[in-house]
Amino acid sequence: MRFAVILLLILAAVCAAASIVPQNRGEQWYFSSYPAKTASLIILTGLDDAYHSWWFVTIGCFLCLNLMICNVIRLPELVKRYRRFTDPSSISSFRADAGSDGIEEPEVLFRKLGMGHIAPGKDEQGRETLYSCRNAAGLWGAWVCHLGILLLIVGFGLGQMMMRQYAVYGVAGQIKPIEDTGYTLSIDDFAVELRDDDTVSQYRADITVTDPSGRSESAEISVNNPAKLFGMKFYQNSTGWAASVSVYKNGELLQKDVICAGEYVTVSDLPDLAVYLNAFYPDYIMSEGRPATASGRLNNPGYLYSIYYRSQIVGMNVLLRDEKITVDDYTIIFDEPQNYTVIQIKRDPFTSIAFMGGIVVMLGLMINFYMLARVLWAVRNQDGSWSVYGYSPKGGSIFRDEFEKAVQAVDGKPDKR
Repeated sequence: MRFAVILLLILAAVCAAASIVPQNRGEQWYFSSYPAKTASLIILTGLDDAYHSWWFVTIGCFLCLNLMICNVIRLPELVKRYRRFTDPSSISSFRADAGSDGIEEPEVLFRKLGMGHIAPGKDEQGRETLYSCRNAAGLWGAWVCHLGILLLIVGFGLGQMMMRQYAVYGVAGQIKPIEDTGYTLSIDDFAVELRDDDTVSQYRADITVTDPSGRSESAEISVNNPAKLFGMKFYQNSTGWAASVSVYKNGELLQKDVICAGEYVTVSDLPDLAVYLNAFYPDYIMSEGRPATASGRLNNPGYLYSIYYRSQIVGMNVLLRDEKITVDDYTIIFDEPQNYTVIQIKRDPFTSIAFMGGIVVMLGLMINFYMLARVLWAVRNQDGSWSVYGYSPKGGSIFRDEFEKAVQAVDGKPDKR
């Protein structure tokens, strides 16, 4: 346990340091934000990505090993203790926390204290005895709690190492691959709900995921309401604007693509010519000499574009409704503005272990604090009366108070011990 405390203190110190040092910013950022020696130390020690560093993983492994060994070592003794606690012949091994002599009807006192099955027997001196135990499972509370903590650490640690994250974005009607998983994501529908002041209140998307065998699962997702499909979690992350770009050559439609703001498309029969959609303004205005939007409504759509030829910019402007771009034999038109959705996908095969660990921890805490183990035994005296004793490994003072109140209620006299 001392070693576990040391490990926990080290982890606490590391987490405190990691909360001060911004994580995953890139080497250049650290050298621009800290003195050279400090930045070098941060990079060298891995404090820029503390929770994935080898030493953080090592500390976590040692903590898991420590918890596992503690539980394994304690298990045989805990089993013996549990068996002794439930064995009527083990009366002499208990130290009484409370007791009273001259009890005429010990069974009434037993029931008053909520003790269930009463087992008759005899002690080593041949005297008659009565024995009952309650909440023997409470002895396992701390052990179960430690087991849950172990599962939590293992599940979280393995999840951090093995978790894969993906991002898919597109407009309604598009089907996109989920990187190297073999799954595809169909964006069946997407809607942005606005408040009266044009601020966004919610994003909602209807999606269908198809596995490599062709089996599909569908769900609706929104902000803070993810869905779990094929063991992956799908989150509605954010949104932006997209538009259709149509390219005509000598008046005939050559190609039509949907691109999002920040994307480009190359002309199919002239790859050196590319059209880039820098930004989209749903209600275009000029504000202080810069393009802006007056609202989130599609009142006056404006497309900020750039034209590149052989990677060199040859034109840049804002295209309004019904306006066209002409480059030699090509005519380019932007239209059909619509919102695209960004869906974040997490695949963590060890989430269930961490979830189970949390349940086990809660179960252990409930057992530990709400199932107070106690035993009650009575020994018949030579005059025919009984001496009754009680023991509780936890909450002895509480049990003593309950015992005294029960004795007064049964015999109408205070406890003699």
